[in-house]
Order: sequence, then C-alpha cells, then structure tokens
Amino acid sequence: MNTKPGLISRDFMLFLIAIVCFAFGYSLVDTIFNNFLDERFAITSLQRTLLEFPREIPGLITMLVAAAFFFFCTRRLAVLAMIMTAAGAMLLGLLSSSYSIMVIWLFIYSLGQHLFMPLNADIGMELAHKGKTGKRLGQLHGVSNLAAIAGSAVVFVGFKYFDLSFTTTFVAAAGFFLVAALLIWLMRKNRPVPVSARFTFNRKFRLYYILTVLYGARKQIFITFAPWILVTIYEQPTQSLATLFAIGGIIGIVFKPLLGRAIDHYGERVILAGEAVVLIFVCIGYGFARQLFSAELALIVASACFITDQLLMSVSMARATYVKKIAANPQEVTAVLTAGVSIDHIFSIGVALLGGIIWQTVGYEYVFLLGGLIALANFFFAMRIRR
Repeated sequence: MNTKPGLISRDFMLFLIAIVCFAFGYSLVDTIFNNFLDERFAITSLQRTLLEFPREIPGLITMLVAAAFFFFCTRRLAVLAMIMTAAGAMLLGLLSSSYSIMVIWLFIYSLGQHLFMPLNADIGMELAHKGKTGKRLGQLHGVSNLAAIAGSAVVFVGFKYFDLSFTTTFVAAAGFFLVAALLIWLMRKNRPVPVSARFTFNRKFRLYYILTVLYGARKQIFITFAPWILVTIYEQPTQSLATLFAIGGIIGIVFKPLLGRAIDHYGERVILAGEAVVLIFVCIGYGFARQLFSAELALIVASACFITDQLLMSVSMARATYVKKIAANPQEVTAVLTAGVSIDHIFSIGVALLGGIIWQTVGYEYVFLLGGLIALANFFFAMRIRR
C-alpha cells in the first residue's frame, strides 16, 4: 500500500465500510439460519448434516469459479461475490416454498460467500503496511465484530419484541450485501490474477494446505454441529443464539485486533498451536457438559464453548499471513488462498457427513470427540511452522 503510515486511504475506508455491511448481513443470516431450518422445515439431525453438501460444495468449486472469471481483478471478483450472496439471501427469504427449492437458493448464497472468503483476506493484506498484515486483518475483523453485534442485536430485539420474520431478515441482509458490492465497486481496480496462477500448487505451501484441511474440518463442526446442539439438545430459541453471537462479537471488538497484533509479534506458530490447545477443551465442553454438570451449568458451559469457538474462528487470519510471508508475489497469495478454500472443503464436506452419521448412530458426544482429535492433529502440524 502506497499510503504513508498514519494516513487512511480512500480504498481502505471503502473496503472497511463494505466489510461492516457484509458482516452485518452475514450476522443476520447466520443468527437465524438454524432456527429457520428447525421451525420452517422441521428437519432431523441427519437432514441438517446432509444440507452441508449444497452449502459447502460452493467452497469446493471456488477455485474453478475464480478461474472462470480470470479477467476480473480481485476487487471486481469481490463485487460479483457480493451480488451472488445478495441474490441467494433474497431468494431464501422470498421463495423458499419447499425444502428442495430452499436448497437451490442456499447454494447460490453459499457460492457468493465462499468466493468472497479468500478475497476478503487478500484485499485486506493488499491494504496493509509492510510487516503489519496481522494488525490490518485484526482491524478488519474487529470492525466486522461491531457489525455482527448489531446484526445479532437486531435479531434478538426483532424476534423477541417486534415479531420480526425470517423473510424480512433475509431480505434486509440482501440489501446490506448489495451496499457492500457497491462500495467495493468504487475501489480502484487492481491487476487480474492470470488463470494459470489460480491452479498452481507449490510444495512450499504444503504445510499451509495441511493446516487448511484441518481448519476446514474444525470449522465444519462449529458451523454445523455447535449451533445445532444448542437448538436441539439444549432447546435454545432464536434470541438465545442471537445473544451468544452478540456476546462473542462484543468480546471480539477487543480480542480480534489484539489477535492480529499477536500474530505480528509472536508469529503464526504460537497462535495456531495455542488455538489448537484451547479447541481441545472446547470440544470436551460441547460433547460432555451434560454428563459432567447439572442441566443449568451444562448450558452455561456449552454457551461459553460456543462463544470461545466463535472467537477462535478469527485465527484463520494467521494462516493468511503465513502464506503472505512465504509467497513470492501478490499473485501467488491470491492463488494459494483461493486454492485453500477449495481444498479445505473437500475434507469439510466429508466431516459433515461423518459427523451426521456419528450423531445419528452413537450420539453427538462423539462428534465433538472427533473434533478434539482434529484439534490435536492441528497442534502438531502448527508446531512445524518455522519460527
């Protein structure tokens, strides 16, 4: 970034506000989604698991979609991703007349969301000063938390006091995604990444790919099974999940910028290994709180695990900064991050199916036991990162 330290560029301000709009819309959708499924379609735990196929397959094909639009620069591709996300959210709210139709709209929404994932980190690091990429990503994650808190608060107040509907919430989210698209469109264009670069797999990134696979498996357990355990096992309503998202967001205002600075100061090895250790205890709490504590205390423990898990999702920025440190050029960063999204979804889809079968046959406890084993593997591979 050419801007002198201490000055804020126009592009950064536009992207910052776009991230706020995206995070607000995403929070609206994410907070209501599991209750939407439970109340509108009354699906079983296995059906909820199988739903991860249309939801996560877009992540698997992200690299192919990005390559198809090779003539777009990263910022224009981000605009396209936001428009897809908006269309999917709008259709989910207005035209989900049946479960099968809803799955189609979910696929469109998820395609836009997954396409934006690597671009979010990539553009954020483009707008960082040298040696301060962790700090910049921490700032972006911090302001997105403010937006997520606002989104969760709107859901809580709206559903509790104003009879807010799922349809209205989805449509409102779509509006914010479109505003984000407009703001990114107003940013200056950068150079497109050549299509050949988007399919490059370099051996020097193999440790990143392994960590990404483990992250994808761990992420799937949080996205699919953590909210589902609160909704079905602990029977928590929409406003309760909104409260947990809001609490995590409030803590994240301080936590995520500090995490970004910690990545710059201590390095990716320490941060990723520390995340893995904490996740082991989080998985134990999810899976065995009801056996270890009273019903009231078990709910508190599970809720605390949910908030902690939510915060630790931000450690993904450490993987992005690791790539930037070992990449030869910005084009390589874009290619590797995009490939990483596709790679992690190959395994996360398998974890979703395996987890659903485990939940259905032997119980949810063993799903989180699997999560603990994944966290343990993550620790050992994180320790292989060079200082």
